Amino acid sequence: MTAQDAATTLLRELTGREDVPDGQGGVWSAPGRVNLIGEHTDYNEGFVLPFAIEHRTVAVLARRDDDVIRVTSTFADEPVEVSLADLDDTIARRELDWAAYPLGVAWALRHAAPEAQTHGVDIAIASDVPVGAGLSSSAAIEGAVASALNDEWKAGLSRVDLARVGRTAENDAVGAPTGIMDQMASMLGVADAATFLDCRTLETDSVELGFGPAGLALLVMDTNVEHSHATGGYRERRESCEAGAAGLGVSSLRDVTVADLPRAEQVLDDVTFRRVRHIVTENQRVLDTVWTLRSAGPRAIGELLVASHASMRDDFEISVPELDLAVDTALAAGAIGARMTGGGFGGAAIALIDAEKAPDVGAAVTAAFAASGFTAPTIFTVRPSEGARRDV
Repeated sequence: MTAQDAATTLLRELTGREDVPDGQGGVWSAPGRVNLIGEHTDYNEGFVLPFAIEHRTVAVLARRDDDVIRVTSTFADEPVEVSLADLDDTIARRELDWAAYPLGVAWALRHAAPEAQTHGVDIAIASDVPVGAGLSSSAAIEGAVASALNDEWKAGLSRVDLARVGRTAENDAVGAPTGIMDQMASMLGVADAATFLDCRTLETDSVELGFGPAGLALLVMDTNVEHSHATGGYRERRESCEAGAAGLGVSSLRDVTVADLPRAEQVLDDVTFRRVRHIVTENQRVLDTVWTLRSAGPRAIGELLVASHASMRDDFEISVPELDLAVDTALAAGAIGARMTGGGFGGAAIALIDAEKAPDVGAAVTAAFAASGFTAPTIFTVRPSEGARRDV
């Protein structure tokens, strides 16, 4: 059953109605994303290069004649409902669990577009974006729901505005201190291209990847080690970056260049310096990757991917043994480049490979995990795909 079929069936069960009448709702979807390079740079106002993938979250919406928002999903046992009048207080209590994502989007969108024609809705959500794999299943939920409510409530927000709505929901309703990369990638994705994003200005540019013509594929190696951005190490890394910027007298690490690193090493403690060095060098790697893709093509970016992983492993210390094993094994099996992707502490690694080698590389990684006593990974290829859209 497709995600759209699953969400449609769930809405029927929720409402008791066989179909949504014309003009009374519809179907929207938004993709997960893979970040090709540029990790933890987004909340430092830096550069990132993600692309949307074909795995999508679907939101099927039906209009109600009251002011109640009711949300249900295939990954929750019970629907959650709240009136629009109580939405602010409900969000402030932070007691919603998974429903904080869709209801947080409704809350953030109302504040972003106070003239929107808000009314009650039922929303059913289903997804084929792997959860916990670093592929931003959360931004896919936010993008699908934001797109649906933007149309249904006639809010008139742009795609960038809706990305901001998603980030606000994740930061303030969910409590995860993430940047805006995931939401921008999900909203602005273009088939066969990555989105080069300046996280300071929110200016974007599509960068053709050319994987297919070059005979390449991108392999995702999900370690099945779960992580959470709302707690723990992610928040600590962000605080370290803020401390590093303060110690260097800049508003953001975006304002620090590779040439500034010798001075940074003199004025910062060792841990903070290494966190800063990752961000600064990662920003440069993103710029170098964009230039290399445009000048030499995708086969030339392998060393940049490998250097990115080493920086995350050694300087930012967000990798785990499973991610390191996936990267090392893929490279030994012939990958052009490989790195962990996403926020770290679990999730997935990616490998840029010759397409015909996908079965062999996947088998090598699976065997290496078994030999190490790790949980078996989930391995699949992804292709750069379209961003958020209305489907029906």
